[in-house]
Amino acid sequence: MSECGGRGGGSTSSDDAEDEGGGGGGGPAGSDSLSPAPAGASPAGRLRRGLRGASLMARRRPELLCGAVALGCALLLALKFTCSRAKDVIIPAKPPVSFFSSRSPVLDLFQGQLDYAENIRQDSEVVLLFFYAPWCGQSIAARAEIEQAASRLSDQVLFVAINCWWNQGKCRKQKHFFYFPVIYLYHRSFGPIEYKGPMSAVYIEKFVRRVMKPLLYIPSQSELLDFLSNYEPGVLGYFDFRGSPQPPGYLTFFTSALHSLKKDYLGTVRFGVITNKHLAKLVSLVHSGSVYLHRHFNTSLVFPREVMNYTAENIYKWALENRETLFRWLRPHGGKSLLMNNELKKGPALFLFIPFNPLAESHPLIDEITEVALEYNNCHGDQVVERLLQHLRRVDAPALESLALDPPAQLPDPPLITASRCCNTVVLPQWHSFSRTHNVCELCVNQTAGGIKPSSVSMPQCSFFEMAAALDSFYLKEQTFYHGASESIECSNFLTSYSPFSYYTACCRTINRGVAGFIDSEQDVFEAPTIAFSSLEKKCEVDAPSSVPHIEENRYLFPGVDVTSTNFTGLSCRTNKTLNIYLLDSNLFWLYAERLGAPSSTRVKEFAAIVDVKEESHYILDPKQALMKFTLESFIQNFSVLYSPLKRHLIGSESAQFPSQHLITEVTTDTFWEVVLQKQDVLLLYYAQWCGFCPSLNHIFIQLARLLPMGTCTVARIDVSQNDLPWEFMVDRLPTVMFFPCNRKDLSVKYPEDLPITLPNLLRFILHHSNPVSPWNMADPPTKECLQSEAVLQQGHISHLEREIQKLRAEISSLQRAQGQVEFQLSSARRDEHRLRRQQQALEEQHRLLQQHSAQLQALYEQKTHELEALARKLQELADASENLLTENTWLKILVATMERKLEGKDGAENPAPLRKARPEHPEPSGSPRLPGSTPPPSNISSTLASERNNENRTD
Repeated sequence: MSECGGRGGGSTSSDDAEDEGGGGGGGPAGSDSLSPAPAGASPAGRLRRGLRGASLMARRRPELLCGAVALGCALLLALKFTCSRAKDVIIPAKPPVSFFSSRSPVLDLFQGQLDYAENIRQDSEVVLLFFYAPWCGQSIAARAEIEQAASRLSDQVLFVAINCWWNQGKCRKQKHFFYFPVIYLYHRSFGPIEYKGPMSAVYIEKFVRRVMKPLLYIPSQSELLDFLSNYEPGVLGYFDFRGSPQPPGYLTFFTSALHSLKKDYLGTVRFGVITNKHLAKLVSLVHSGSVYLHRHFNTSLVFPREVMNYTAENIYKWALENRETLFRWLRPHGGKSLLMNNELKKGPALFLFIPFNPLAESHPLIDEITEVALEYNNCHGDQVVERLLQHLRRVDAPALESLALDPPAQLPDPPLITASRCCNTVVLPQWHSFSRTHNVCELCVNQTAGGIKPSSVSMPQCSFFEMAAALDSFYLKEQTFYHGASESIECSNFLTSYSPFSYYTACCRTINRGVAGFIDSEQDVFEAPTIAFSSLEKKCEVDAPSSVPHIEENRYLFPGVDVTSTNFTGLSCRTNKTLNIYLLDSNLFWLYAERLGAPSSTRVKEFAAIVDVKEESHYILDPKQALMKFTLESFIQNFSVLYSPLKRHLIGSESAQFPSQHLITEVTTDTFWEVVLQKQDVLLLYYAQWCGFCPSLNHIFIQLARLLPMGTCTVARIDVSQNDLPWEFMVDRLPTVMFFPCNRKDLSVKYPEDLPITLPNLLRFILHHSNPVSPWNMADPPTKECLQSEAVLQQGHISHLEREIQKLRAEISSLQRAQGQVEFQLSSARRDEHRLRRQQQALEEQHRLLQQHSAQLQALYEQKTHELEALARKLQELADASENLLTENTWLKILVATMERKLEGKDGAENPAPLRKARPEHPEPSGSPRLPGSTPPPSNISSTLASERNNENRTD
């Protein structure tokens, strides 16, 4: 059968042959109808088979076709919606606009044309480039300052502003700044020199002028003294212009000055040029091209050309490494910085806040500060320093012969023995309340005997250990110096307790406490307050403390004693509390001064403060005093003495104004003395805002204030994080409760730390430590009337407390009932919670089982899906094979019909041909159609055809 089909397929038309070839005809299809298609099938045939299979599947399951169509439509709609939203969200950047006005002297390249800026920079001598971002607040704030500076220097300097934020500009692509604005200066081909100072017009203009003229020309001796007496380090170069308009080394020296501005935007090292040979000899400069570094106290230096190469970098590094500064300018940038912290770690610091104008030609206040710094550090009485001091004081002096600093061995020894006397002001403690006088003594160490005054005693150089020993011996004999009110000065010499060869001289004078300048609002470290004791119900009265006289007051207190015993010259070498001096511009940094204690509203912004981090304290100069040379020297001297009379400045919050009926009094630094140390019994709570446990005590102290009788005890609190107190009143943990009895403020009691802070415990604590029997009142026996009134008063207090206790008991019983109800509700809530937990566990178990069942079903679903897919593939192959069989069956029908017609025609012939009994020589292959005129097939062929008809019926 397969051979017939193959043969018949070979004799059909071209279309039938194509179909048969596409369907896999010509192969043994009759033997296995499910065999795969041959490997040589065309792609068009495979495509047709795929489409035919899809259409067949769609006819069988139309819901899949509908789902696929719906899913495709949804995908198309989502894609279209996303594209439309993207067009709406992504908005192109707006084109930049001009940052400066058209009338501004600043050239604004608002499109970031960096290449154009580079071209015009090469044609100008000095150029300032201002890189900005239009959205930056600092850039917007600095715009007006740049315009103001440009309006004054536009004829000499080219100001260019570049927008470095426009994404299409070359500045954004080539420059990668981390902050804005950025200012670059170029001096011809040298640069960039970045400016990092304050964004103020005067500071910017000053820096630009320094870049324009980095060298200061010194033609005369007066200007040379001005240059050398300046507080900034100075570098001088001598160049002879008579032989050449540009002497050798001059350009290198000029470039080194620009390097100093590039490395240090503050310009702390000044560079000057001397062209006069005679002026150069005054600073030991002989050869042209030599460089001189001036130092006030150490030996000045000449650049060692034989050791180092004469280059701009080496000159600047040499000057920077060997410079000597009197004081420094501090300019915090306003953000987080360790600038102040690093300077305070070096030791005690004197901060001077002064209004500073960099463009001013003269600064009288800075000259006075320079004079103070020179005297403070002039430990050896240097003649050059004295000459510079005379120049600063504008005192006529002989002509300057030489300012060259010789080695220290060639200088004469300064007369330190007669100039530096070791003296200290001492105030004797006052232990008697009836005394209205103070005993103030001037204590000086010497090694000679004789009852003479300190002004005429020749003393050695001050020693800290000698002064400490003298003070110890002096306090052992302090009773000797108590006198009545007297205007005379009495001096005595005493042998010290530590050395038989050392003496000290004490000149004492008794002063009335009513003298102006001695009364102050704070307690002095040398004097205890005098308390007038009385009963608990009477008002406690405390005399105001008096202050220790400062050094600037010695001239008024001791007119007969020479005040040169506290000589200021060279004081930094005679004390172990040497100060580092710093200047800040009060126009820019007045906020720092306010934090140190300066008044917020003042007409003249001048302020001085000493900060000692090691001692955790700082002192301020009285704002009422003018900031000048005399007050600064007195302020430094008062800090430097062994027992400093300066009072530690306490920073506190503003006094809270509460109504009189307020239960708890809020105490501040200013009201601490008045509330705690001068009123009746005070119970003080120390707390802070960051203390989490402190607020839980508020209701206890409110109840306590309601229980205590009015006028007998004050309940107060103080926030120690916002209010400083003297060291003796500070605590080391929070919260802390202190009790200050009325008549015994010096016997304050701390609440026990191991005792819970409750209302009954606080009441017992107050009653236990209040109203004791005073030993000072035992001298006067109480009268009968006093005892009766006291008993009545105590009975009233007892009845008041009993009533309050009954109220408390009633409140406690109601609280207990409420507690029972709450406990019942809590128990029911716990039962409900347990029941819900059990239900939750059961639900979680069911959920777990359902998840397992769902996983099993999912696995079974996937397995069945794979099986159905395999079965679908097999069915598709069977359908393809059935189509091939149908095609072959059709051809077989045609062949059988043809053969039957032939057989019928032969049977009706008149002369049938005899059957051949012999076998032909070339028999035809079975299954091939016979041609007309051939012999009919035998009977076995008829039987075969009948069997094929039966097979065809079964196939249908």
